[in-house]
Amino acid sequence: MLFNALAGTRVLDLSQYLPGPLATLTLADFGADVLKIEPPLGDPMRGMPPLGPDGISRIYKACNRNKTTLRLDLKSAAGKASFERLLKQADVLLESFRPDVLTRLGFPRERINALNPRLIHCALTGYGQDGPLASTPGHDLNYMALAGGLATSGSAERPGFSFPPVADHAAALHAAMAMLAALLERTNSGRGVFLDISIAESVLPWQRLSLAVAEADGADISRTGHELNGGAAYYQIYETKDGAFVTLGCIEEKFWKNFCEAVGQPDWIHRQGEAIPQTDLIAALREKFATATLAEWLKTLGDVDCCFQAIVSTTGLVTHPHLHSRGFLQRAQQDGEAFTEILFPARANDAAPATRREWRETDAKTALEKWDLRDGP
Repeated sequence: MLFNALAGTRVLDLSQYLPGPLATLTLADFGADVLKIEPPLGDPMRGMPPLGPDGISRIYKACNRNKTTLRLDLKSAAGKASFERLLKQADVLLESFRPDVLTRLGFPRERINALNPRLIHCALTGYGQDGPLASTPGHDLNYMALAGGLATSGSAERPGFSFPPVADHAAALHAAMAMLAALLERTNSGRGVFLDISIAESVLPWQRLSLAVAEADGADISRTGHELNGGAAYYQIYETKDGAFVTLGCIEEKFWKNFCEAVGQPDWIHRQGEAIPQTDLIAALREKFATATLAEWLKTLGDVDCCFQAIVSTTGLVTHPHLHSRGFLQRAQQDGEAFTEILFPARANDAAPATRREWRETDAKTALEKWDLRDGP
C-alpha cells in the first residue's frame, strides 16, 4: 500500500532542529528506514521545552517518531568509519550542515559519490550551497524576512510573526518532494543526485501572487493593502462579543450575498466592490460581529453558505468534530506518556496511515548489524 511505498529504502538523516527531521519524517511515513545520526551530545532540539520526564523534548520526540537515532562522533576515527559503512548502504542522505562542514569532516561530495554513486544526497541549508549568504547563520524568522514571507503580512503598522515556523515547514516539504522525485528518477538512471535546497528559497514559490501583483502595479503590495492580506471586509478576521475570533472568506459574490442577508444587512451587498482597503466597511462588520457571542454567530452562520469559520485554538483541534471524524489526530504513546499525534494527512483507498512507531535510540553495533554490515568495512 501507499504508506509502505518506501519499504526497504534506507535514509541517513544528519539534520537538526525542525526542517530536516520533518522532511525525513515524511519519508518514514511512507515506509523508509530512517537512521538519524546525531553528535555525541545529541540534536540541540532535544532541549527544546516542553521536556518529558527523561529531560528530552516532547517536540523532538514527536518529530522523530518512526525513526531510530544513533549518536556518532564524526570527528573521531571510529565515528567516521561507522558513518562510511552506513553511507555505502544508504539510499538517501539528508544533512543540514553549512556548505563546507562535511568536507572538513572528510566527506566532500566527490568522496561521498565515489563511496555510493546511487546515493540521493540532499543538502538542506539556510541559504543554499553558494551565493553571498551561503555561510551566514539564520533561523526561520530570518529566512522569512529574506524571501518575502513577512513583507506583506501583519498589521498596517508592522510585519507580524508567523507560527509555527513557516519556512522550516515549507523547506521540509520541498526537501521531501525533491528526495522522492530523485528516488523515482534513479529507477531510470541508476545513479544518485546531489540536491541543493535552501530553507529561505523554499518560501520563494509562495511569493508568486505578491510578485505578479507588484510587477503589474509597479509597486509592492502593502500590508492590509490587498484583498487577501487584510484589506477586504469580505476576507477578514473579526472579534466576537465574548473575545473569540472568526474568519470570513466571502470572495465570491454569491457567498457575500448569502452572508449579508443572513446577518440582516442586505444594504452591504453592493459594497463588496469598494476600493481596497475597505476601511469603513471593515469597521461596520467589526461593530456587527461585536454584538453577539461566538456561540450565537455559529448558530446564525454555521449553516449559511458563506465561507465562515471560527478560529480554533490549538487545544480545540483534538475535539473539533470535523477534525476528529477525519482521524488524522490520534492518541499515541511515547515512553509511557500519552500525547496527540498528527498523522500524515492523506488517505489511500480510504485507509489512513497507521500510528507511528515510538522514537528510539540505538548504538553503532546494532545499527550496523541492522543494515547487514556484520562483516566489517
